[in-house]
Amino acid sequence: MAGTLYIAATPIGNLEDLTFRAARILGEVDVIACEDTRQTAKLLAHLSLHKPLVAIHEHNERERAAELAARLAAGESIALVSDAGTPLISDPGYRLIEAAIEAGILVVPIPGPCAAITALSASGLPTDAFYFGGFLAPKRSQRRKQLDALRLLPATLIFYEAPHRILDTLEDIRALYAERRITVARELTKLHEEFLRGTAAGILGELARRPALKGEFTLLIAKAAEAPADERPLEEAIAALEAEGMGRMEAIKHAARLRGLSKREVYGTLMKK
Repeated sequence: MAGTLYIAATPIGNLEDLTFRAARILGEVDVIACEDTRQTAKLLAHLSLHKPLVAIHEHNERERAAELAARLAAGESIALVSDAGTPLISDPGYRLIEAAIEAGILVVPIPGPCAAITALSASGLPTDAFYFGGFLAPKRSQRRKQLDALRLLPATLIFYEAPHRILDTLEDIRALYAERRITVARELTKLHEEFLRGTAAGILGELARRPALKGEFTLLIAKAAEAPADERPLEEAIAALEAEGMGRMEAIKHAARLRGLSKREVYGTLMKK
């Protein structure tokens, strides 16, 4: 008889957030597949559990998925965990789930912590519809293309970001979403948990003043419907964007996007002044 694959969510910070069910499953399975055996070993030590650990990460996932699927087919039960939060959410594991389903293995989710949902619930932004984009591209040009493509989506946008890129990413958000409300959540459920709410420009200024930026960041941008129509004269709107720190060309492009105009149309309107 085939075994069962459990997808077990683990704490993103506070160990008290581990569910009773997840703790029980971790104690019952034959093996635990994890992103980093060192991190999972710490959690198991907290629970006074001793279980065989198998690493599955982005560099070995394809090969390891086939191996673990074979073990499941042979009758072993396996729990898949990530370093923190819900497996597969910007973490490895998809190929294992895919292999298990193709082999007819029962896949059982054990719900629990997830940074994206945790941040959304306390963000103060609309929660009726949301889009989770994981980590944005590390290169500015690609990152801006990603952000620009989502500009009209009627959903709160959620992204993860690393501390060494947070200022650059906020600068891109300020350039493309200057009028939107945003929330930056840092170190969720941990001792120094923090929520910053306001505009990208305001939060960028706050973080730029700090001597160091540490921790995991979750970024949330209010949905398109939250952005009111800008009825100011075009030149006035562009001047306001320039006053916030945008260059002339960047302000013109941004004003054009907000009004659904081409750059040519904006230039034509400005030339008539």
